[in-house]
Amino acid sequence: MLSEISIKNFAIIESLEVTFEGGLTVLTGETGAGKSIIIDAVQLLSGGRGSAGFIRHGSKKAELQGQFIIENPEHPVLAKLIEFGIEIDDGIVILRRDLSTNGKSVCRVNGKLVTIALLREISSQIIDIHGQHENQELMHESRHIHLLDQFAGKKLVDAFASYSELYAKYKKLKRKLETADENEQQIAQRIDLYSFQLKEIDAASLEIGEEAGLDEEKRKLQNYGRLFERLNTAYESISGDSRALDWVGMAMNDMEDAADVDKDFKNQYESIATSFYSLQDTASEIRKELDALEFDPVRLEIVESRIAQLITLKRKYGQTIEDILIYRDKISDNLDELMNRDERLFADQEKMNHLLKDLEIEAEELSIIRKEASSSLEAAIMEQLAQLHMNNASFKVSIEQKSGNGFDANGNDNVAFHISTNIGEPLKPLVKIASGGEISRLMLALKTIFSKHQGITSIIFDEVDTGVSGRVAQAIAEKIAMVAFHSQVLCISHLPQVAAMADHHYLIKKEVKDKRTRTEIHDVIASDRTVELSRMLSGAETTPLTLKHAEELLSLAAERKKSFK
Repeated sequence: MLSEISIKNFAIIESLEVTFEGGLTVLTGETGAGKSIIIDAVQLLSGGRGSAGFIRHGSKKAELQGQFIIENPEHPVLAKLIEFGIEIDDGIVILRRDLSTNGKSVCRVNGKLVTIALLREISSQIIDIHGQHENQELMHESRHIHLLDQFAGKKLVDAFASYSELYAKYKKLKRKLETADENEQQIAQRIDLYSFQLKEIDAASLEIGEEAGLDEEKRKLQNYGRLFERLNTAYESISGDSRALDWVGMAMNDMEDAADVDKDFKNQYESIATSFYSLQDTASEIRKELDALEFDPVRLEIVESRIAQLITLKRKYGQTIEDILIYRDKISDNLDELMNRDERLFADQEKMNHLLKDLEIEAEELSIIRKEASSSLEAAIMEQLAQLHMNNASFKVSIEQKSGNGFDANGNDNVAFHISTNIGEPLKPLVKIASGGEISRLMLALKTIFSKHQGITSIIFDEVDTGVSGRVAQAIAEKIAMVAFHSQVLCISHLPQVAAMADHHYLIKKEVKDKRTRTEIHDVIASDRTVELSRMLSGAETTPLTLKHAEELLSLAAERKKSFK
């Protein structure tokens, strides 16, 4: 449910923070007090179209924030948040939107920046706003199939899971066949390209890790003169006449003689002797390297040519030899598929034919369940319409199969709600109903049914009771209260019958302070409710009679609400 909303510098609202609870909350007030501005704020918070015109005069930006508490751990919005990497803490979802005078709009969900499209997608699963002239979910024919499916319950969910699994395979294979449907010239060009690339890579006889060895060999060949000079100098320094070995040998002999006289010098002698023999071995190894060392310009040319070849291949096919070999296997598979295209296409087409037959069976099962559910839904809606004093109305769920293989994610059905509000009038699509009062009552009838099946946490009614009175007004009030038993309901209303049914009542007032108009909100409690209902009844000054009528309305509403439980 919507637990709290904060509005700053929005229209004539300077700063407003309201805490909401479950059940039915009614917002009342004089015309122009700013009731609908609050709904406008919620609509923008839900991803509605915004503009700089909403920003309070003299301010740089408007700030809107709403906190929602999701009590159901299986609610689909939680999965959606996880999908987009949005952290959730104790089922709390905070939507925020800032509008700037430069026209920019910044949206956040639980502190993470999101696009307006994602904000709209997330909010649509937790907020349902209904205004008499709004494009409500119920007034979008494309949504009717989802509403019917929700009403159908678990039986359809199980059948739909089987269908969806098949449909995913169907979509994948269909894309594959569509991709394969290319002209022969393009296919021949791809075969030539893959053949050339495969031949070029195979001719190179690539080995993983050979680059490091080539680079090392190239460095040695390029620096032959420097290497020979350094090795020769080092050898002469060790083994030449009167060089290192001679001096170390003499020192070794002297220390050996000293150790014969005094054993305390034995360690020094052994250390020098070890160094002497080590130098001798090292000199021998350097001599061997010098004898083996030779400059080979042909080999240098071969190595440089191989390195250049590898650079060319990496530029074409991958950053490393391993990448090139992976690419080689990929194009080999592609080439094999193209060379055997006709056989593969035939096999895939056979798979498609079998899939279509299976899809047809699964889609037919969905249709059967929907038709069964539609009869129950029609009866339930008719009962609700009768309670709303639309006894002459007729409601029908139209289910028609799509032509050809018209399978989509929902099956093979087109579902539309049709209604006739007068005897003798033909059934027409729900979206073409013209009367505002009829739309309001029909919407409430549908909402009374669907609120039990939808996961929407907060439903907002914006003056959907306009243009009705008397017993119809009372019926509408009771329906709104019934919807509030399954979802939190916020309702802006001019009807005292609706206000009397409220669990929580707020009064919206427009006040002037410091020569600026501000919208204020006040909690209406205890005897204040009688006064406010009296004002709504009289439209002017309260009288003892209107106060008594208001008390009676509150008493009757309390009794009526007990019967809902």
